[in-house]
Amino acid sequence: MTLRIGVLGASRIAEVAIVGPAAELGHRLVAVAARDRRRAENFADEYGVERVVESYQDVIDDPEVDVIYNPLANALHAPWNLAAIAAGKPVLSEKPFARDRTEAQRVADAAQAAGVTVLEGFHYAFHPVTRRAFGLAADGTLGEITTVEVRMAMPAPGADDPRWSLELAGGAVMDLGCYGLHIMRTLGRLAVPGLQGHPVVVQAHAEERSPGVDARCDIDLAFPGGAGGLSANSMVAEDYSFTLRIAGTDGEVLVHDFIHPAGDDRLTLTTAAGTTVEHLGTRPSYSYQLEAFAAHVEHGAPLPFGTDDAVANMALIDAAYRAAGLPTR
Repeated sequence: MTLRIGVLGASRIAEVAIVGPAAELGHRLVAVAARDRRRAENFADEYGVERVVESYQDVIDDPEVDVIYNPLANALHAPWNLAAIAAGKPVLSEKPFARDRTEAQRVADAAQAAGVTVLEGFHYAFHPVTRRAFGLAADGTLGEITTVEVRMAMPAPGADDPRWSLELAGGAVMDLGCYGLHIMRTLGRLAVPGLQGHPVVVQAHAEERSPGVDARCDIDLAFPGGAGGLSANSMVAEDYSFTLRIAGTDGEVLVHDFIHPAGDDRLTLTTAAGTTVEHLGTRPSYSYQLEAFAAHVEHGAPLPFGTDDAVANMALIDAAYRAAGLPTR
């Protein structure tokens, strides 16, 4: 089955997150709308979207659209996901899932009541490099887990970028930290020494760009099994850097770029036997994600996480903001 995809907005992330994967997998981009019709027309011309419609609701209501891709500003994720759910159309939604836990729960309840899938786009989790790292933590290779570090950094977006807007639910934890907290929670589900449960926020320190909007935020976490976690996030760095390190009593694993393995697919494993570097493939993580989403929509194939997971992640984001002395979004 070829998915017929409707795109909400002419977002910069769409090229890598949906346009490329759809072309690779043979799915159609049927309709797009944006606040500025000219932007939507330019987007459609550049990326081969079949038609431009007047509004986001028109994309959702289009009878030829099977599923919705939502890459809008953070504050618009939940409202438009709710609109898609009301229309009975599955959604691949960019992260974070909502403004806060309360809003996330509203979306989850609606999706579950309607039997409509809403997948939060944590694309990293579908790539072999991340799956390999998690596997090494799970199978005892690293011994008892002592430390999980997720360090994410990027140059500052432009001054008018929605990621700097409190009203649009911006901030470093929302844009970057959501990944680190998701990784911590995913690892916490492993029944291995050191982890063994849901991590909690111990403390957090943020630097504000404007009142309430974090440019940087470092979050310290603790696992029930005794391991510590660090989610370090900066939207004002000199360069891009997205690393995942899991360390234990018998070794450690480093994923060099878990966000963009298409550019760097290395995984370095260090144990008493020595250090090895594995290359897990430069196929984009977004392609794996769309492949899994399509298999679910078409054939009911299971997904690794659902709306309950999204609610739990937003709860941990809220906790991080409270610990940093900042308002939840």
